[in-house]
Amino acid sequence: MAKYIFIAGGVMSGIGKGVSCASIGKILQGKGFLVTALKIDPYINIDAGTMDLSIHGEAFVTEDGDQCDQDMGNYERFLGENLCRDNYMTTGRVYQAVINRERNLGYGGKCVEVVPHIPEEVIRRIKKAQRKTKADFVLIEIGGTVGEYQNLLFLEAARMLKLRHPQDVVFVLVSYLPIPKMIGEMKTKPTQHAVRSLNMAGIQPDIIIARAQVPLDPPRKKKISIFCNIDEKNVISAPDIESIYEVPLNFEKDNLGNRILEKFGLRSRKNNLKDWKKLVTIIKNAKETVKIAAIEKNIDSKATALTDCYISMIEAIKHAAWSFKRIPEIHWLEARSYERDLSLLKNLKKFDGVIIPNNSERGGRGVEGKIKAIEYCRKNKIPFLGLCLGMQLAVVEFARNVCKLKRANSTEFVPNCQVPVIDVMADRKGTMRLGAYQCKLTPGTRSRQVYGSPLVSERHRHRYELNNEFRDVLEKKGMLMAGINPERDLVEIVEIPNHPFFVATQFHPEFKSRPLRPHPLFKEFIKTCLK
Repeated sequence: MAKYIFIAGGVMSGIGKGVSCASIGKILQGKGFLVTALKIDPYINIDAGTMDLSIHGEAFVTEDGDQCDQDMGNYERFLGENLCRDNYMTTGRVYQAVINRERNLGYGGKCVEVVPHIPEEVIRRIKKAQRKTKADFVLIEIGGTVGEYQNLLFLEAARMLKLRHPQDVVFVLVSYLPIPKMIGEMKTKPTQHAVRSLNMAGIQPDIIIARAQVPLDPPRKKKISIFCNIDEKNVISAPDIESIYEVPLNFEKDNLGNRILEKFGLRSRKNNLKDWKKLVTIIKNAKETVKIAAIEKNIDSKATALTDCYISMIEAIKHAAWSFKRIPEIHWLEARSYERDLSLLKNLKKFDGVIIPNNSERGGRGVEGKIKAIEYCRKNKIPFLGLCLGMQLAVVEFARNVCKLKRANSTEFVPNCQVPVIDVMADRKGTMRLGAYQCKLTPGTRSRQVYGSPLVSERHRHRYELNNEFRDVLEKKGMLMAGINPERDLVEIVEIPNHPFFVATQFHPEFKSRPLRPHPLFKEFIKTCLK
């Protein structure tokens, strides 16, 4: 029988349930167990694809093309495993499945009710993910916080699974302990209330991960133990730290892994986080920096939101920089500023490299500024990496300024443009290219050298493509088509030769970067930046 660990949040959101879930998984992996992780989002949305990135964070894309919550990216990065759509569910997805089954007479004429049929569908999905991965441990993060009506049915599913398999289910509560400035003392009362809310759902937490600015002291642990009906040793201190990759090691200071195994009556098969410890040592001891400019359409007051919109890209930059024992400095620059003042472009020379990612929101604001920045990087030999929209705009820039197709544009921004070098392919109107597609690498190109393989697979999330009608003119003027999707003859990578590094991809390489296995394109980009 597989073991199930439910991770819920208390007091407030954004305190690190996803990282806690991923870290528990990493610890259990280090002890020799097979682990998978699921995220339950309490939204009616069927997936994360239609959600506003600046509010919800990036839509992480799995190998099989599911658009998920950004926590799924953390699971993949920590566990080093590719997850799939079976590892993600929303309220909308669960209700849709139940309604479809009812319409197909799947309930044999019974009255279909919210309870038990919705929780049973949740349990069915959890068990399906376990069977597919054959995991020893299934970690299930429940979105939101306890006490919200949106996630009550998911808590009910957890309670029902515990009732059926009492020895195989453990509950972890990640709760915040504030330190009010005017008092200067850590307060446990909000966590006490969170535990009582969980108790009202029929669940007693087995372990409490206590998030706070500073480590928990013994009096606070004792108080939580008394008022939350939990052994002191099962209160885990989780203070703020600089790097999320230190969290598993921090948890192990309180022996979290063995606490969990004790709950299940299991023993550790081994204890190996050696590579993870090396990584954390590099992160903490790195002194020299590499400065990367990331150009966004509109910074305004969204600087904090940008870290969520582009979390996979940011982490991929970090992974690559750490592999060279460097501290990555990412500077967000506003694309629209270059539309107002071209003299600002010279400031790009202050950075070691420039990245232009996908759009964080729909619309064409800042596009012309990004095109100006790409032109400046191309002409001034500044290392450049374009991702998705970044590739499309690199093609537009090259078409305008090298091929002299002055009206070149993307039909995303100018639907009736006369020179649509970027367009929606005729057989893909109204749909997106999602998930993993093969990319055949052109011999002699930088990308072929970097990957070290003639054929690779990368993940996509886009509608628009390089228009094949313009490939000849682009190639004749010197743009290399470095990667092609062999099934549909679509351009995946473009390069500019005789440049330190000018590579742009239609796919999202950031989705496959791992802290212990940096993505080769990001690694080569950072390597060039350091030169």
